[in-house]
Amino acid sequence: MIGVQIKQRKLSDEVAEHLERMIRKGELAEADRLPSERELMRQFGVGRPSIREALLHLSKMGLVEVKSGERARVTRPTPQFVIDALSGPARHMISAPGGIHDFQSARLFFEIGLARNAAVHATPEDIENLKEALELNRQSIGDLARFERTDVDFHYVLAVITRNRIFTAIHAALAEWLLEQRRTTLAKGEDRKAYQAHREIFEAVAARDPDASEAAMRSHLDYVAKRYLQLARPK
Repeated sequence: MIGVQIKQRKLSDEVAEHLERMIRKGELAEADRLPSERELMRQFGVGRPSIREALLHLSKMGLVEVKSGERARVTRPTPQFVIDALSGPARHMISAPGGIHDFQSARLFFEIGLARNAAVHATPEDIENLKEALELNRQSIGDLARFERTDVDFHYVLAVITRNRIFTAIHAALAEWLLEQRRTTLAKGEDRKAYQAHREIFEAVAARDPDASEAAMRSHLDYVAKRYLQLARPK
């Protein structure tokens, strides 16, 4: 007979799972206060450490907010909260062999989708906002710090056009995680090339041509990736 070791669940896990289920079912609504620690101890028949560990677990999930001296409050995790939780692991993945390449590929896949979406679904107001972002990008040529900000802002408008908070959160995260790449590639004279690439993307989106928008974005990001690899390669 083969012995099977069954891992015993911690009491805090059972408490956290029960509270999570109540939140998911709406029995505990957003902004509701949970019972006091003492009351939770009585309800679940566990000690204070188990209650505090359960609340900490739920806090890391974005389901409750815990403040010293106050009862925990039910919250709703936002897309930004979820992305922020991935920042630590993401930075480790980027620093691993092949990490930059993987994230460059992810950015390419993501931003091509944004460009195609904008060409199909952008409103006249969206086109105007993209045009304004492009103009601010043009005006910042020669000022690399300002150009870096307007570069991010131009791409951000494409994410905003989706009307999807998850996409804007992903865009912000990728922009932050690949910040070193952007700063490396935006050397003197490269800002003008980047602006030209942005102008081609804008013109394709404004023309309502998804294929041309994809081609312009692909050309732009392929160039950035290749230039980074050239500059980052050990001498």
